[in-house]
Amino acid sequence: MGDPSTLGIRTVLHPVSDLAAAKAVYAALLGTAPQTDSPYYVGFDAAGQQIGLVPGGGPQGMTGPVAYWHVPDIEAKLAEVTAAGATVREPAHDVGEGRLVATVTDPDGNVLGLLQDR
Repeated sequence: MGDPSTLGIRTVLHPVSDLAAAKAVYAALLGTAPQTDSPYYVGFDAAGQQIGLVPGGGPQGMTGPVAYWHVPDIEAKLAEVTAAGATVREPAHDVGEGRLVATVTDPDGNVLGLLQDR
């Protein structure tokens, strides 16, 4: 089943329709400026929690917030959760700097994110 001490939700991505407006709200909420600020992603570090804003839901077409579980081996975790009944929505792929992400849906259609850093 994996060691639960190695798992944790440390990244939550939010789809936004107006990046500038959302950035202002999240900066006020978190009390900090974004650490990453680009036209396709704005990211905040709030005491080790990564909060990301993705305009238009990004290429993955997010329609609501997605929590990303940080895992040591994304392919092994994908195999484990799909064997347990999850469905791959977005296969593991590199999003830059060796970071791999994937999404699956649980039996009720809830989207769960997996993230592996190098």
